Amino acid sequence: MKKNDFYIGIDIGGTNTVIGLVDIKGNYLAQKTMPTYAHEPVDVFLANMENEIDRLLNSHKNDLKGIGIGAPSVNNKLGLVESPKNFNWGRIDLAQMISTKYQLPVKMINDADAAALGEMYFGIARDLQNFVHITLGTGLGSSIIVNRKILNGQSGFAGELGHTKVHGSQRICSCGKTGCLETYVSANGIRRTAFELLCLEREDSLLRDYPFNQLSPEIITNLALQGDRLAIETYAYTGKILGEKLADVVAFLNPEAIVFSGGITKAGDLLFEPAQKAMEQNLLPIHKNTVEIRISRPDKNYAVLGSAALLMENNN
Repeated sequence: MKKNDFYIGIDIGGTNTVIGLVDIKGNYLAQKTMPTYAHEPVDVFLANMENEIDRLLNSHKNDLKGIGIGAPSVNNKLGLVESPKNFNWGRIDLAQMISTKYQLPVKMINDADAAALGEMYFGIARDLQNFVHITLGTGLGSSIIVNRKILNGQSGFAGELGHTKVHGSQRICSCGKTGCLETYVSANGIRRTAFELLCLEREDSLLRDYPFNQLSPEIITNLALQGDRLAIETYAYTGKILGEKLADVVAFLNPEAIVFSGGITKAGDLLFEPAQKAMEQNLLPIHKNTVEIRISRPDKNYAVLGSAALLMENNN
């Protein structure tokens, strides 16, 4: 690799896709955000993404060494997108489609794993060998890193912590199961908890001023910081459930740390103090006070960087 080698990293989300042009040290040269058009055929997405990539390249085209993609429902072993939920895409070889267009190496990985790699190579997990990465957003994504390698499992889909069951829960998940952790620890889950508390409690709360489809974790965070008790309790309850599940994770995997990223991390201590307390209360004695909780820095899109890192020789 040379100092003037550049890579494109792509983070495909359900609403927006972020495309970054980066160097071997993880520095951004340029970045574009575009709609994903998830409900359109994949050809619509490809045409728009290729236009954005062409605009990004400009004078760097001759130094571009490859394109990395983080996408939902990627089978890491086969390198295929497997009919992602809420997308009008089937089982497709997206990497091959893009490689044919640009005549460059293209590698693809599950979006949650891309974020974990970005943190490991360029972010807050650079010093870690074994950790679990959890992305808290609309849903809950997770990855397992063992000896600085992604644990893929038999069919390439290991690490679905969001779809493990919360004891006694009957909340229906978008995956079709009941009681998934994602139905509590996610933007949608937090909103559901807030409305359940509003139904159970009679006290005044500014949460009552918002209809369900307008309430967001950001609003709940702001109200909690203003002292709204039900908003505070929403995060306390969410953190307790998260912490109990983290204790299970530690018992199975014995990681050095659990690394969090995503928009919900902005809740800070409102979420993570009760989570850490519940985790420690439920740990085996041999694991107590041995596992860090780390929060990603919001300065960069680490899923973009992790996708680009798939092409960097020193990271493979």
